[in-house]
Amino acid sequence: MNKSTLLVAFLMLGLFVAPSRAWPDWLDRATDFVCQAWQGASDMSRAYDDMRDANFIGSDKYFHARGNYDASQRGPGGAWAAEVISNARETWQGDISGRGAEDTRADQQANEWGRNGGDPNVYRPDGLPDRY
Repeated sequence: MNKSTLLVAFLMLGLFVAPSRAWPDWLDRATDFVCQAWQGASDMSRAYDDMRDANFIGSDKYFHARGNYDASQRGPGGAWAAEVISNARETWQGDISGRGAEDTRADQQANEWGRNGGDPNVYRPDGLPDRY
């Protein structure tokens, strides 16, 4: 899915997720939600890229928590994007890649921790470079 298709999908979703009686308020909230979701998806992508770049054993849960934390700080749209992306990734990981239910549960715990405002550094492994 290319970026323009994803943007249209987020815009359409915003039209359905943020209803209101007053059109201008509704449109403002929908726009805010979509912008937050877009930024949250970018936060999740950045955390994934950093995890791949770091290639540091034991850092997986930290990057899960950090991506979800950063995205949820954007607002409801960011939290929504983080949850959708996390659930999709864990469904793929648990069902298709064969990594197992226990790893998926641990990843989802880190995802929820970050999404609920928990400090991602709880999951930070010793020795992970400071730039992450």
